[in-house]
Amino acid sequence: MMRTLLVGFMLITNMTLFAASSYKATTAQNPDIDDDKFSIMISYLPEDKLFVEAQAWKKLLEDASRDVAIAQLNIKKQNDKIELHKKKIETQKEKIETKEEATSNIDKKAEKIAQKAEKKVKEVEVAKEKAEEKKIDVLEDLAKLREKRTKISDKLNLILLEINERIGTKVDGTEKDEVLAYRRYINSVSGVKIDITDSTSTIVNIKEWLISDQGGLRWLKNIAIFISIILLSLLASYIIRNGVTKALKLSGSTSKLLSDFLNNVVNKLVMLAGLLVALSALEINVGPIMAIVGAAGFVVAFALQGTLSNFASGIMMMVYRPFDIGDVINVAGIQGSVKSMNLVSTTIATPDNRLMVIPNNSIWGDVITNVTASDTRRVDMTFGIGYGDDITKAQKIIEDILSTHPLVLNDPAPVVKLNELADSSVNFVCRPWVNTSDYWDVYWDVTRAVKDKFDAEGISIPYPQTDVHIIKE
Repeated sequence: MMRTLLVGFMLITNMTLFAASSYKATTAQNPDIDDDKFSIMISYLPEDKLFVEAQAWKKLLEDASRDVAIAQLNIKKQNDKIELHKKKIETQKEKIETKEEATSNIDKKAEKIAQKAEKKVKEVEVAKEKAEEKKIDVLEDLAKLREKRTKISDKLNLILLEINERIGTKVDGTEKDEVLAYRRYINSVSGVKIDITDSTSTIVNIKEWLISDQGGLRWLKNIAIFISIILLSLLASYIIRNGVTKALKLSGSTSKLLSDFLNNVVNKLVMLAGLLVALSALEINVGPIMAIVGAAGFVVAFALQGTLSNFASGIMMMVYRPFDIGDVINVAGIQGSVKSMNLVSTTIATPDNRLMVIPNNSIWGDVITNVTASDTRRVDMTFGIGYGDDITKAQKIIEDILSTHPLVLNDPAPVVKLNELADSSVNFVCRPWVNTSDYWDVYWDVTRAVKDKFDAEGISIPYPQTDVHIIKE
């Protein structure tokens, strides 16, 4: 039984290998096939058959490159003929000049030589013109051959992309060696090499390239698509950012910091996606670019660990919103108003107008005090009187001052209580509620009013003192 199964397995394996080895390329039979149809024809082929197709198209590319080389040799031959004709013309013109330089006595022999030379010049000029016309014809044929070669190399590139999809690439994103051999050959025979010393060839090559479907028109189309994709990406970014902004406003619970951050992220992601698509339109393979960016990102992330820590802290602060732009906060031993914030640091303006840039990691890893988070605040003040002063009168003075101050809120009601019998004074706590923006105005006004009223009513405000008792022996 086992022997039968083994024989069957070997037969199936041999048949599969035979099928793969006997496969013949079919797509190369029609080199002018449309790229879209060609992509469909090779989309289902496994890698072994794709390599057969690649070899067939490489053979077509070799033949096309040979035809291009032959045409280039013909151009060189025509150049040699034209140069030879130029030399002959110069030689005959020298003979004509000899006749013109003759003396006034007519030299019959010189005159005959000059006439013969003039005739020869005309004949050589005609031959030269024919050689130049033939050269232009060869140059036009060369442009068509190059266009044919480009079409073939495009098909081979499509096959190589399909092979990369089947067998993958190296860790660094580059193609594997079996694919790289084809790629190197394509690069070695592609392109247009222009001899700048040959003005006629240069002009004709440029002209033919500009009007060629595989040259100037092709790149004009690619550039137009590239610009269109970039413009559409800008429009899409604008629309999406507006949508995100409106959605965040409707939610009503998102800080300005988080809103700005999300808008920036959306903008950059949309533009990055648009740029990658646009580069593909320019026939640039973005796969290796993404691999290089990924590898570079890993290296940069390892080198900037501290910065990434600040980055993470910045995201946490934007999500949990302990403060917003314009809030007065106390963080890392610094108090001030938040002026700006990014993913790495926060800028705070202190009361004396110094700008302090604090790393986000230092803020998130410490206690965050948001002074202006609430609409109202309690002002805590302490006033002391002497032990010999009237407690009831002093309390009534403080209460009257609070009740008449326009910025002190009635709800919650202010509190004035005897709080402490200190070493040198009897201390009252004074705790009025105010709008957050009125905090310091009330603090300063009430403190001054209490001092003036206590002085007017004869209530002392003691200062620390010590009684020293001297004992004589």
